Amino acid sequence: MVAPDLEELRAFTARLRCVEACGDAGLGIEWLDAVESLKSVGCAVQAVVTDDVATCMREDRKARGLPRAEWDRGIASQIALARRESPNRGGRHLGFAQAVVHEMPHTLALLRSGRLNEWRATLLVRETACLSAHDRAVVDRRLCSDPAVLDGVGDRGLVAKAKALAVELDAAAVVARYRKAVSERRVTTRPAPDSMAYLSVLLPMEQAVCLQATLGRDADSLIATGGSGGRTRSQLMADLLFDRGTGASVADGVPVAVNLVLSDETLLAGGHEAAHMQGFGTVPAGIAWQLVADAIDGDTETSLRRVYACPQTGALTAMEAQSRTFPKSLRKLIDLRDQTCRTPWCDAPIRHHDHIRSHGKSGATSADNGSGLCEACNYAKESDGWTARPVHKPDRTHLIDLGTPTGHHYRSAAPPLPTPAHLRAS
Repeated sequence: MVAPDLEELRAFTARLRCVEACGDAGLGIEWLDAVESLKSVGCAVQAVVTDDVATCMREDRKARGLPRAEWDRGIASQIALARRESPNRGGRHLGFAQAVVHEMPHTLALLRSGRLNEWRATLLVRETACLSAHDRAVVDRRLCSDPAVLDGVGDRGLVAKAKALAVELDAAAVVARYRKAVSERRVTTRPAPDSMAYLSVLLPMEQAVCLQATLGRDADSLIATGGSGGRTRSQLMADLLFDRGTGASVADGVPVAVNLVLSDETLLAGGHEAAHMQGFGTVPAGIAWQLVADAIDGDTETSLRRVYACPQTGALTAMEAQSRTFPKSLRKLIDLRDQTCRTPWCDAPIRHHDHIRSHGKSGATSADNGSGLCEACNYAKESDGWTARPVHKPDRTHLIDLGTPTGHHYRSAAPPLPTPAHLRAS
């Protein structure tokens, strides 16, 4: 990799930005095919470069005599920042790159040729992760050495072929992987459109199928006996899952505490400024007000804590010390201000409350010098070559400058809190 090649790539990217609709469907299809091939080639290049970056950093740390535990720390995070993605995704990109570069040369060759896209290559890497390097190479050769083998095969068919070969080569490894997967069962949530949320439950296949069938059976029974209340089968299944998971009916209100931040105008005077629900995101004012009203009308325990924000920027400046539910806590203030991990492009939940300028370097334990980070980002930040400092700008919310060992810098601004629109406009 030399400078002229990088400049040539940037120049080509600039030319590609100028492409517009041509008004010719046939030519448009040719463009789609060509750009799809370009994306695949780009993925192959990224994999090779990613592996090279990791190798260079690891060798440099080894040469400097750093402990083995430090050789890989923070590399995935730097890759994620360069690709404008979360550290978790950065780790996946790094693992993918190392697999295709060192153990799956035929898969890499298909990527370079444009005959295999990144997602399908990722499926192959994923389904062979439990195999030894030798067996993985066998699957790679049998599926990808001849492009015709996977030509026209859908994603499910590709996964099925890879799984069948994995079982054929090392059934014990596949069984061990299944047992490990069972130990990682979990429940997660993520935002959905229209102020809804997805509740994801990772279960062993037989348990998931059993749960789906049971909910469907009981929903059908309610419909057949006239007890549906006008709800559809899907609505009934969702309500039954909530009932059985919480021990309460849907009408009784949510039986756990949530932090809902909204402006006083929205709460008391019918304002239209959106609210923020911790762990979810933006909530329209009407829905936020209804949630508060339902909580007050029901049996749900409710408490009110005043949070003070700058009217111009929405930056959190202080929080009321007294509360019936929670004691005074700087950690809580940071949670409400930062909402998710402060590393750019990482939206993982906050797990650690970190000194931006470390305590060992006379960093103060204060809101200005504090940030909320996920566990992975906090550990990455503490590795060799990383820097962080708060940046003070009166017209901005809380700002952090994050520096990586390669000399690149990224800035992270805390999201503004809900404030009345007329105050922001002034």
